[in-house]
Amino acid sequence: MSSSANIYVDNGSYDKLLSYLMGLDQSQLEEFKLCLQSPQLLLENFQKISWANLKAIDPINLLCLLSEYFSEKQMWEVTLSIFENMNLTSLCMEIRAMMNVFNCTHKKEVLLFQYCRQGNGDPELKLLKTLRGRTCLSCSRFNIKNLLFLRLKFILTIVWFLPHFSVLVHRRRYRERMKAKILMMWDNMPWPEDHIYLRNVTEKEHDELKSLLYPNRTGAQPQTIILEGIAGVGKTTLAMKTMLHWAEGFLFQQRFSYVFFISCHKVKDMKDTTFAGLLSWDWPDSQVPIEELMSHPERLLFVIDGFEEMDMPSNLDNSPPCTDWYQQLPVNRILFYLLKKELVPMATLLITTKEYRTKDLKKLLLNPWFVQILGFTEGDREEYFISLFATAEVSLSEQNWPGQWSALCSLAAEGMWFRNFTFTKEDLKHKCLEAHLLGSLLRLNILRKVNDCEECVTFTHQSFQVFLGAMFYVLWGTKGSIGGPAKHEEMRVLLNNALVDRNFYWNQMALFFFGLLKRSLIRELEDTLCCKVGQRIMDELLEWAEELKSYSIVLNRFEFLHFFSCLYETQEENLVRQILSHLLEADINIFGNQQLQVSSFCLKHCPSLSKLRLSVTSSILQTELTFSVETLEPHSKIYQWQDICSMFCNGHVSELDLSNSKLNTSSMKKLCYELRNPRCKLRKLMCKSITPVKILKELVLVLHGNNRLTHLNLSSNNLGVPVSTMIFKTLRHSACNLQYLWLESCGLTPLVCRHLFVELSRNSSVSFLSLGDNDLSGMKGLQGPSGMSTSSLKELSLEKCNLSAAIYQDLALHLSSTQRTTRLCLGFNPLQDDGVRLLCAALTHPECALERLVCGIDEEMDFPGIGYCSGEYKRLWFCQLGAPSCRYLSEALLKNKSLTHLNLRRNKLRDEGVKFLCKALSHPDCSLQNLDLSDCSFTADGCQELANALRHNHNMKILDIRNNDVQDNGVKHLCEVLQDPYCELNTLGLEKCNLTPACCQHLSSVLTSSKSLINLNLLENDLEPSGVSILWKALKKSMCKLQKLGLKKELYDLVKAELEELQERGSFLRVKYKWDFNDLEDKW
Repeated sequence: MSSSANIYVDNGSYDKLLSYLMGLDQSQLEEFKLCLQSPQLLLENFQKISWANLKAIDPINLLCLLSEYFSEKQMWEVTLSIFENMNLTSLCMEIRAMMNVFNCTHKKEVLLFQYCRQGNGDPELKLLKTLRGRTCLSCSRFNIKNLLFLRLKFILTIVWFLPHFSVLVHRRRYRERMKAKILMMWDNMPWPEDHIYLRNVTEKEHDELKSLLYPNRTGAQPQTIILEGIAGVGKTTLAMKTMLHWAEGFLFQQRFSYVFFISCHKVKDMKDTTFAGLLSWDWPDSQVPIEELMSHPERLLFVIDGFEEMDMPSNLDNSPPCTDWYQQLPVNRILFYLLKKELVPMATLLITTKEYRTKDLKKLLLNPWFVQILGFTEGDREEYFISLFATAEVSLSEQNWPGQWSALCSLAAEGMWFRNFTFTKEDLKHKCLEAHLLGSLLRLNILRKVNDCEECVTFTHQSFQVFLGAMFYVLWGTKGSIGGPAKHEEMRVLLNNALVDRNFYWNQMALFFFGLLKRSLIRELEDTLCCKVGQRIMDELLEWAEELKSYSIVLNRFEFLHFFSCLYETQEENLVRQILSHLLEADINIFGNQQLQVSSFCLKHCPSLSKLRLSVTSSILQTELTFSVETLEPHSKIYQWQDICSMFCNGHVSELDLSNSKLNTSSMKKLCYELRNPRCKLRKLMCKSITPVKILKELVLVLHGNNRLTHLNLSSNNLGVPVSTMIFKTLRHSACNLQYLWLESCGLTPLVCRHLFVELSRNSSVSFLSLGDNDLSGMKGLQGPSGMSTSSLKELSLEKCNLSAAIYQDLALHLSSTQRTTRLCLGFNPLQDDGVRLLCAALTHPECALERLVCGIDEEMDFPGIGYCSGEYKRLWFCQLGAPSCRYLSEALLKNKSLTHLNLRRNKLRDEGVKFLCKALSHPDCSLQNLDLSDCSFTADGCQELANALRHNHNMKILDIRNNDVQDNGVKHLCEVLQDPYCELNTLGLEKCNLTPACCQHLSSVLTSSKSLINLNLLENDLEPSGVSILWKALKKSMCKLQKLGLKKELYDLVKAELEELQERGSFLRVKYKWDFNDLEDKW
């Protein structure tokens, strides 16, 4: 790659690109995705993104997907090309300006950098050598004029360089200051007396520190590095080592001019300041060279220690970008802008955080590099705590010890509830803690005094407080730590919140809690601490677990891996089996050995599990291994994978999603042998984007042996001829009972598809087939002895298959000659008016049994029964249709009574086309119930036609006309008919229709009079506060039946408080500022 290709690296441009993608409306986002499928708009030799993965993706995941296929520079080039094609002129100007700036800046920096790297010799000749080959001096010979120019250039360079001697002095003084600061911090830490002085670094540790910012991976060096791990594993120590060894001149000398160490613990209580003011804290004489820092931000490293100590500022979504280093702000907001790469976009960040805050960081950052700090092993932790408490010399009587220990644990737990880590004299007195115990804990470095708080103490490390807080819920007693709920009620709240990640400090507490339930550890703790464990603790835990079956764990974002990790800590298989007996579904992502270990331990104890998403996203199972029962060891990866596979023939799993997994042949074969077991109850299997593809041949074992399997999705795998041939031949097998088959984006050719139809003609079970996003442009037809006409297919999707005109003729003949096919999808094919004419002629044929005709993106042609809507509808979206198509469809609607849903979205029908449609809609016996005319280029005149039709047709339930310029007059026409008591319309979409506050009075009248309207989408309309105020008066009335309202974000914020009051009084109304049409809740 050329040097210019790196100009986009480390400049925070991912955030900018994401903002462009998120700024696109639903229609523009769909067009962007379509353009990604066009070779003319992309780079040469690019790898095609499968449509199956692309069509339903949101902007954030779209950006992640783009980063997998393109370099950062290529992403910008592709985006510019697509935006130009979409005629987004202003965005294109912004991108070009940004690219020009990046290019110019990079060329100057490369030239200067190469010159400054010259160590000795004649500086003019060095400069001459550097400039050779550049556009300004491209010839190989140089005359006197050239040499004079070079001498002048050299003098100017020296004039530029002299002022930088003062900069070097600044840097040296800053390094000395930071070295002294880090060493002072080290000296103030309450290390045990026999600790190893951590300033001594071995050669191995030096390499590890260096690898933090220079990891061994392809592509750009990471600009944001996250050190994550549980409390006490050494994250802060590693960050301090990094800082110290930069200050001493051992590390990163060529990369960073300045390194800043920001402790979140110390700055969280600071008063409002500026970013420049925050940097001046560590500067000698507070003379910060802001101008130098701002001119070379790529030479800055910010070490941000203890991110979990910071509270994220509220209203982040509404927060405007900040680039001003002198703007007075709260410290947490300054850090937020620093993390978002708004203040210093090109700087490098090294952040330490506990694992439970990783999700919050992922929301702020793009493409961070995560480094897991493991610290002590499980055995090390247990041995450390037991040995520490067992050797403690505490001057307390045996009678007082249990009560005092319980009080200490109660203090720790109460602190965790209120996020309090510093305890005053009054706190200690309230818990009745005696001076003897406190003195012993101080001597043992379990507690330490707080420097700036007289008679205050804190736990030496937060892990001590978390551990003791967890122990409180294990010890005997019924009184809670905070004086209100009983102990077992507090425990339930703790576990519920920890396992949905709602309380940052409770995740580790939950791990400790379950770990303390290990029987061997309980006995050792009781003997060591002379304290009794609660007798009902196991019963109370099982009562909590029983509630899981009525708890919506998917909707509440239940952390399955964290839950499994907690159960693994117990190592008590009987207890784990009882707890997991109520679990019905799970979502597991195995990305390392630890996740494989805990998953294998827990999944085999889930007898009621029916749905499982199991994604092996690391390469831990890709190494070729041979399964042999004799050679299996209990802790080997093979043994653990076999444990997971065995659950399918010992349980009730009916749905399995293996998408995005990386397996080897042996691992896949082992899984398939278990899936073909007669005891296996699997019905639905999804295997999208499997690596490597060749292992899918092992599925033949399942198709031959499991007659319960009815659904198989192999989309987004480039199957090739060998794999596809082997799988297709299996379809004819008498034991194969497959009914639904997805082969979208599989690289199938017309020849392979013809072979598929031949096999289907010999099989009576497959009734649904999706071939979307396979290039079938060379296919001659579907009729004939080995064609579709002799198969048992009822539903066929040919979405985005580049079909020819001959196929449409063939499909029309097929529809009029067979009564088997009830559903046909032709989305994103150039159907045009002539194609509609052919199909509509078939629809009116008495032999035609077609119920659903789809000519656009069919979001519903996916796994039935795994969370997807069903229903009969006809969709003609993005098929280059015009007004003549509406005339043909109108005639068909009058004769074909099975059509209930019609989607003509994104076709330029205009008012003329709407008028043709309304001729059929105005008939009372027209059976249409759902009509989508969004983005069809009609006006208020079209609304007038629709209103007239709705006066006569009371079957219509859903009408979506978003992205049409209907304005206030068009809405007025619709509102007049909506007030009709016989009108049954329950959903009206008016997003982005150029509406103003003037239409709100008409809508308000509908809200108070309509008995059927429950969904109203008014997004992207400038209704202003005055218009929303009119609507809100109607919404508060008891006769209003509306349940969901779409409003712009700024208008939603105006009514948020009043909405909460309405909901408290029992109202079902919800207000949404984003209508996600891929969300089940928002599908019409």
